[in-house]
Amino acid sequence: MKLDNDLYCYPWTSMVENNCNSYYLGGKTPTLIDAGHKHRVSNLSSLMESDGIDPKGIKLVISTHAHPDHFEGNQIFTNNGAMMAIHKEEDRFLREVGGRFYRMFGMEMPDFKADFYLTEGSLVLGKNELQIYHTPGHSPGSISVYWHEKKALITGDVVFNQGVGRTDFPGCDGRLLKESIEKLSRLDVEYLLPGHGDIIVGKNEVIQNFDFIKKAIFAYL
Repeated sequence: MKLDNDLYCYPWTSMVENNCNSYYLGGKTPTLIDAGHKHRVSNLSSLMESDGIDPKGIKLVISTHAHPDHFEGNQIFTNNGAMMAIHKEEDRFLREVGGRFYRMFGMEMPDFKADFYLTEGSLVLGKNELQIYHTPGHSPGSISVYWHEKKALITGDVVFNQGVGRTDFPGCDGRLLKESIEKLSRLDVEYLLPGHGDIIVGKNEVIQNFDFIKKAIFAYL
């Protein structure tokens, strides 16, 4: 689904099986953010092809975090030559407890190697300049991606439409999640693009969503 020039959203809408929303950023470095589960990549690829996008042309896969429903499908794209990037803290988390964490869901952790680590600050991909924010809380190395030109914020599992990411997994921290949400709420956003659920379009709607989360959810984190 095209949101703007070079910005596409592929929401996961099934009510019976978990997967994540994926986002495609076009340009000289075609980029996929959050590949989802490995066995659902074929569905994602079909949707991309219907928009005229060649999945084999993706040059970079960014993972907002390394939970299976966001990370497992990376191998499909890296096997086709794409680079993969995550935050260094998420790499550490995977190497320390990732195997046990994946087995909690009846899976084996995929082989992976980050081509480079994402750090807070600017990430230039051709003519596109993204801002990377380290937003821990749902996982130690969670990142959010802000594209200022589009006023688009991709939040992974930090912020949802009237919700936030879980804080009962290994590596979660409710206090850090609140700090991360406060940081993101200060950005000028027209498109809030979460890892699950409905996207939010419109500056006022985004502000209202952050206000709802702070008033209704922060006390429980």
